[in-house]
Amino acid sequence: MEDIQILAIESSCDETAASVVKNGRTILSNVISSQIELHKLYGGVVPEIASRKHIEKINQVIEQALEDANVTLDEIDAVGVTYGPGLVGALLVGVAEAKAIAYARKLPLVGVHHIEGHVSANYIEHPDLEPPFLCLIVSGGHTHLVIVKEYGVFEILGRTRDDAAGEAFDKVARAIGLGYPGGPKIDKLSKEGNPKAIEFPRAKIDGCPYDFSFSGVKSAVLNYMNQAKMKGEEVNRADLAASFQAAVVDVLTEHTMRAAEDYGITKIAIAGGVASNQTLRAAIEKACKQRNFRFYCPSPIFCTDNAAMIGVAAYYEYQKGVRHGWDLNAVPNLKLGER
Repeated sequence: MEDIQILAIESSCDETAASVVKNGRTILSNVISSQIELHKLYGGVVPEIASRKHIEKINQVIEQALEDANVTLDEIDAVGVTYGPGLVGALLVGVAEAKAIAYARKLPLVGVHHIEGHVSANYIEHPDLEPPFLCLIVSGGHTHLVIVKEYGVFEILGRTRDDAAGEAFDKVARAIGLGYPGGPKIDKLSKEGNPKAIEFPRAKIDGCPYDFSFSGVKSAVLNYMNQAKMKGEEVNRADLAASFQAAVVDVLTEHTMRAAEDYGITKIAIAGGVASNQTLRAAIEKACKQRNFRFYCPSPIFCTDNAAMIGVAAYYEYQKGVRHGWDLNAVPNLKLGER
């Protein structure tokens, strides 16, 4: 069988990334240009600034990815690119670049769903992992519990009704003065705190045992802080961070284990930016060990936005015969499972 080498591009938010992936599992290069320092000034991602920075960086990042992989565009078999969901301006930069390269080089163009990319990150370091398996997807914009039935085919069991887990982390981090990005900062601070110090709510939704809701726990944190301020009491930020994180991690772990038991699935994976949270990884791994489930998670570098995961997803779409035309557009609100 001939090797298939895919050039992948990711620009859905504030990382400009390119990667060369061989046969869907071997990462030949993975270049990421992060904008975190730039957006820290504003306490979050500013879409216009992100788009402009992508335009500045994208050619350099692609050239670097090809150089690192020691290949030229003549050795590329297809171009994969994230076309949604994400920030529309940011997505358009990647989509336009991918179309230009594919058109100029007469290469197939494969549009990739960003969340499908996050799930596919698990294939990079786990050659034994193949569908079907259960995957908990946790990121700044998404919290989903899905059965991966086959490559690129998902059955959604649960999703968030309001804030995504990562969104709740960012909002709470801002409220307690940690700044952006909130998730890693709360994870770090919580190691100094007592996760049982404050009892925050763990939301359950009647009739939808796998759905999530994080706006309640976020509001509970803000109310706790306001009451302490009114009483003139000092808030222990480490205890607050640890207790909030424990509430979120408990719900994510409990729902995942319940779904696995209800559906008889023994392979569990996690994906998305929040999947790099050490407390969450440890909690789900421990719960899996107790039940003799196999646990899979990507290395942190493949949890946050990167193009290697997009290249992996693009490979399996390419193998299924998926090709996109020159009318491929950015779809900022693209739902999982939509084409």
